[in-house]
Amino acid sequence: MTSAIDSPLPAVPRLIATDLDGTLLRDDKTVSDRTIAALAAAEEAGIEVFFVTGRPARWMDVVSAHVHGHGLAICANGAAVADLHAGGKLVEVRRLERDIALDVVRTLRVAAPGTSFAVELTTGIHYEPSYPPFHFDPGATVAIAEKLLHEEVRGSSAPVLKLLAHHAEMAPDGFLEVARTAAGDRASFTRSSPTALLEISGPGVSKASTLALCCAERGISPAEVVAFGDMPNDVEMLSWAGTSYAMGNAHPSALAAASGRTVTNNEDGVAVVIERLVGERRKHRR
Repeated sequence: MTSAIDSPLPAVPRLIATDLDGTLLRDDKTVSDRTIAALAAAEEAGIEVFFVTGRPARWMDVVSAHVHGHGLAICANGAAVADLHAGGKLVEVRRLERDIALDVVRTLRVAAPGTSFAVELTTGIHYEPSYPPFHFDPGATVAIAEKLLHEEVRGSSAPVLKLLAHHAEMAPDGFLEVARTAAGDRASFTRSSPTALLEISGPGVSKASTLALCCAERGISPAEVVAFGDMPNDVEMLSWAGTSYAMGNAHPSALAAASGRTVTNNEDGVAVVIERLVGERRKHRR
């Protein structure tokens, strides 16, 4: 792995794909002035910028003011594409089928007793009474996952984007391994939280697979993409992109998947690379 300073860059990058939390955002969930300037410079240089995150579209306010031309974001680990110029309206959904989600719930209750669940729908989140209080919507319904997924609760019939599974005692990576072993043939499992919180999507749904679809629509090849990430849910994207950078604060799996490494999110690691990208692009245009 090479650093942001000495690693090779594509001669003509066409798209930047960046994760948010732990990557583009600082730990206080802000976008630094340096990063804002770098994003604007990239767009001005003709390089598209895609935000690619595990966040749902309704939590994209942290960057919605910093989108430029296209305004699209890949949310929920690839389960949705949102138009940030239209208030986060979903323009594409890759749902998790309810029968698969139910099967996963039943399997994890046996494989990892004590697991609690939340169900992320296109309209918001519903969760079990034992699920820890992270970021709940005021209109969330509290019920067991089996009931939520059977559509017996009013307002819960919208498409499922992902299932969230939390364990209060298991180690995060250990929980992920147990879940993948028990049900990895039925759904896509990943994580982005420092706690034992798993994010479960439909088979084949990931940041990488949805990014690949969006790029194909634009005639952009993997070799023309530069990606940034820091956690296991970024691994496939970092591996898929022709050039990729793990943050200095990244999980070991992200570091292993990336072709390069930049400094930490709190040191504006994404901006450091974008500034170099834009500089190289200007050289090629002379």
